[in-house]
Amino acid sequence: MKSAVETLNPTRVRLSIEVPFEELKDSLDAAYKKINQQVTVKGFRKGKIPARVIDQRFGRGAVLEEAVNDALPKFYTEAVNEAEIDVLGQPEVDITELKDGETLNFTAEVDVRPSIEIPDYSGIEVEVDAVEVSDEDVDKAVTELRERFASTSPVERAAEDGDVVTIDLEAKVDGEVLEDGVASGVSYTIGSGELLDGIDDAVKGLEAGGEATFTSELKGGSAAGKEAEVTVKVTQVAARELPELDDEFAQLASEFDTLDELRADSRKRLENMKQYDQATQAQERVLEKLLELVEVPVPDKLLEDEINTRKHNLEHHQLGQMGLDLEKYLEIQGKTAEEFDTETKDAAVKGIKTQFVLDELVKREKLNVNQEELTEHLMRRAASSGMSPDQFAQAVVEGGQVPLLVGEVARGKALAVVVEAATVKDTNGEVVDLDDDEDETAETVEASAEETPAEDQAEDKTEA
Repeated sequence: MKSAVETLNPTRVRLSIEVPFEELKDSLDAAYKKINQQVTVKGFRKGKIPARVIDQRFGRGAVLEEAVNDALPKFYTEAVNEAEIDVLGQPEVDITELKDGETLNFTAEVDVRPSIEIPDYSGIEVEVDAVEVSDEDVDKAVTELRERFASTSPVERAAEDGDVVTIDLEAKVDGEVLEDGVASGVSYTIGSGELLDGIDDAVKGLEAGGEATFTSELKGGSAAGKEAEVTVKVTQVAARELPELDDEFAQLASEFDTLDELRADSRKRLENMKQYDQATQAQERVLEKLLELVEVPVPDKLLEDEINTRKHNLEHHQLGQMGLDLEKYLEIQGKTAEEFDTETKDAAVKGIKTQFVLDELVKREKLNVNQEELTEHLMRRAASSGMSPDQFAQAVVEGGQVPLLVGEVARGKALAVVVEAATVKDTNGEVVDLDDDEDETAETVEASAEETPAEDQAEDKTEA
C-alpha cells in the first residue's frame, strides 16, 4: 500500500491511497466466506460453494463490493498511522479506481486537529474580586438560618407578607378546569415567589375561608406557558415566629454554644465560599487570556456538529425537563433566534478552542492522570449528576467514556499550570495566592467546553 497526504486547509487533509490487488486477498476470502453463508446453490452444501460458482451466479462485482467495504477501514487506518495525523470524526471516502486483479485506489478527506503553537503565557495578568465579608453579610447568613428554624401558629386575621397560608387551587384554560390544575392543602409562604405570578396579591388581605381569582401564566404541567384563570381559596392563615437571636438559638441551630461562635463560623464559611468563587473567577479569566494569545483554526464540520449537539441537549433535555420549548425559552430570555444562534456558535467555538489548546499543553507539559486523580474527579462528577459513585462509574464504563474523564482531568491540570504561572490580583491590588486544585480547574474547563463536546463523540481513527 502507498499513501500520500494533501493539506487542504489547516484543519482538513486528503489521503490518496493505492492498494495492490494482492493485498486484498484476505478481504476477498472473507467476502466469499460471508456470501457462502448467505446463499444457497443447488448441488452444493451451504458454505461449500466454490468461488467460481459464486462469481457466475451472483457476479464478481458483488464479491468485490463486499471485499472493498471490508478492506477500506484497515487501509485507511494504516494510512492515518503512517502519516501520523490526528484525525477528527469520520472521513469522506471516494473510490477513484477499482481494477479487478490490478489495483484499488481511493481518497479519504477528513478533519484533523490543527497544529497549535503555545506562546509564553507567564505574562498573563488578571484581576479578580477581593475576598471581603462584611458584618451585613454575616447578619444575612444568620437571619437565613434563623428563618429555617421559624415556627408557625394559626391566626384569625387577614393574610400578610411573610405569613404561611394553606390554600386550595383550581386552574382553568379557556373556561375548562385542567385535569392537573387542581390542588388542595398547599402550604405557601407569601412573598416567597415559589408559586404562580400574581398569587401574592391575590391572597394578601384574605382571611381563612376567603377566595380570589387571578390570571397567571402556568409554569408547568399539561398547559405550561398558557394563560390560566386561577381560583385560590385560603383555608388557614398562620404567622411565622422567629426564634430569639441568642445563645439558646446558637445551640439549637448549630454545634456552637454561643451566638458569637455561630457568627464567627458563618463568617469563615462565607470567606471560604468567596475564596472558591475567586479561584473559579481567576481560572476563567486566565483561560480567556490564554485563548486570546493562541491562533486556533476550528474545523467547519466539527463546529457544525458541536452547535447541533448543544442545541439538541438544550431542547430535548434541559428545556424538556422544564416543560418548555425553544420558542418559549427565547421569549423568557428576551432573545431572538438570531441572537441565540450567535451565542451558541460563540460558545461552541470557545469550547473547541479550549480543548485544542489545553490538549496541546497536556502534551507539551507531559501531564499524566493517575488513578487517584481520576477517582476523585469521578466522585465529583457523580455528585453533580445526582448519581451514586458506583452508578456513575458503571455508566461511564458501559458508555466507553473513561477516556473523556481522563481528558477532563488532564485539561484541568493543564489549566492549573497556566494559572500558577499567571499573576492574579484582586480589586484591592493585592496578589492572590491560589491553592490550585486540578478538580476545580477541571470544572472550569467543563463549564467552557460543556462536558462532552462533539469532538470527543466524533473522534475515531479506526473506522472509515
